Amino acid sequence: MVPLSVLDLVPVADGSSATDALAHSTRLVKRADELGFTRYWVAEHHAMPGIASSSPPVLIAHLAGVTERIRVGSGGVMLPNHRPLVVAEQFGTLEALHPDRIDLGIGRAPGTDPKTAAALRGITAAQLGTPDDFPDQLVELASYFRGDADVLAVPARGNAPSLWLLGSSGYSAKVAGMLGLPFAFAHHFSAHNTLPALEMYREHFRPSAMLSEPYSMIAAAVFCADTDEAARDLALPSALQFLHLRLGNPRELPGPDEVAAFEWTDSARAFVEQRQADQIIGAPATVRAGVEELVARTGVDELMVTTATYRGEDRLRSYELLAEAVGMPRAVAAA
Repeated sequence: MVPLSVLDLVPVADGSSATDALAHSTRLVKRADELGFTRYWVAEHHAMPGIASSSPPVLIAHLAGVTERIRVGSGGVMLPNHRPLVVAEQFGTLEALHPDRIDLGIGRAPGTDPKTAAALRGITAAQLGTPDDFPDQLVELASYFRGDADVLAVPARGNAPSLWLLGSSGYSAKVAGMLGLPFAFAHHFSAHNTLPALEMYREHFRPSAMLSEPYSMIAAAVFCADTDEAARDLALPSALQFLHLRLGNPRELPGPDEVAAFEWTDSARAFVEQRQADQIIGAPATVRAGVEELVARTGVDELMVTTATYRGEDRLRSYELLAEAVGMPRAVAAA
């Protein structure tokens, strides 16, 4: 089995707070460290009531400080929202504090709506359509860690984290390949693009000082419970939350009562069924088979798992069952 990792969006459940969500992420990262997961990444999203992860560097500092072994990183920092020099200084500091444990996953999407993206970047909404300089930003960022930029970035120079490029389309896949970077693909919300993007990444890969051959990872949504039926129940709140988002109504993760009372139209049900067809949902044996099939079909080197449940205890248990199901050594020893 390939290495398994955690992607945490820090979900906020209806009736709870961002403080509650962050406290649960603290418990989850500690358990992931004990179970033997390889990485624990947090996302960057803004102006979304149901996601409390808006500042990856701050959260990474906290999560790395309460764990011992697991790599902690961003999945990812949306580079167009930030100046590369600031990102380099932040992650150079993290790497200096936690040597060989920090990942810097870089994304291109804004992670929010146009109004908020403009506010983050200090520009007007009309300026969001200016030509894309993302590849130049990546090159600039890397130069600060190498120490050959015109500006000296301390403590970035000599304290480079592991740099990854994130994507949900062929564009980022091609850029990652051309720059010789490891590539992480968002299978959990762009599954139809997974295989074409991975093929494009491998086709355009050029060896670099960071990587001699292609190295890829995908993020997949996984819900594991004692039975297939219980797992399907766990997955429904997340599906309904995503449906609300697609309808222009971002909100907290709904509870089971709201899910039960929701009036499912044929189109809403079809949307959820299509989304869940790309997820791995079930009892441990079902999940293990799904994970093995996905890894074999994509040929990835690592798999990252994201899980959002209404109750934090269910999310924690889902990762525990997953670790046992795939035979992660630490999980098996503790079982």
